[in-house]
Amino acid sequence: MSRILRKEQLSEQVWRYRLEAPRIARKRQAGQFVIVRPIEGQERLPLTIANADAQQGWIEIIFQVIGHGTMHLAELNEGDEIADLVGPLGQPTHVERFGRCLCIGGGVGVAPLFPIVCALSAAGNDVTVVVGARTKDLLILQQEMAVNSRRVIVATDDGSKGFHGFVSGVVQDLFAKGEKFDLAVVIGPAVMMKAVSALTVSAGVQTLASLNPIMIDGTGMCGGCRVTVHGQTKFGCVDGPEFDAAGIDWDEMINRLTAYRPLERQAIDRHTCRIERQTSKVL
Repeated sequence: MSRILRKEQLSEQVWRYRLEAPRIARKRQAGQFVIVRPIEGQERLPLTIANADAQQGWIEIIFQVIGHGTMHLAELNEGDEIADLVGPLGQPTHVERFGRCLCIGGGVGVAPLFPIVCALSAAGNDVTVVVGARTKDLLILQQEMAVNSRRVIVATDDGSKGFHGFVSGVVQDLFAKGEKFDLAVVIGPAVMMKAVSALTVSAGVQTLASLNPIMIDGTGMCGGCRVTVHGQTKFGCVDGPEFDAAGIDWDEMINRLTAYRPLERQAIDRHTCRIERQTSKVL
């Protein structure tokens, strides 16, 4: 079990937990993730390690409440223990001195982007970060990104802060101004990653996309997280989560992500009804 040391709400339905996990903290590298099971018998949640301190023995995860499992996780409080925590899993980000790096994150995808930004900056790269959200109240980690990069460009769908539009519009503007990059990293909703990587790949920039396929065991046994990259089947948990964006079959991945949506909706409705019944009993 792992104890929750700190619970912090970053924006609507987005939480940051600091977890007691000394062995994971010592071994984790940028780009890796953990499997979290909030309560015994509940589903397993793959979540990127957003930050860690090897000396103090903690890791941080950032998640958005979007389904049954994350609803259970969000109900836990400081001092509570998580039933299962396994990691670090996945291949770490390959970090070297590339030169100029463009790191793009959308929504809660900004969280897994953060350790990669830190690692690239620490390796001596010139890092530009683009972060986006639907509205300014949903933006996360802006200050942390600013400390660990040369510049941060913000985009909001509604124009409430920064660029009015999607992060893809910011990337288009950067290329239109003649800016050149040696590496791009993109993390966020699959549709956003598809649109952004189309721009970066077309500009001749080596592009890594951190994928979020449906994942069950996180060790390569179930095959649920399979994706097609350059015509070959890969597993997001053991071969990824990062892949060459130029070779990803985006349409296949997007279709697979929607496979269990009706079941997820039913689970959320049952969970909501249970909470409402408990609340009515208390009142």
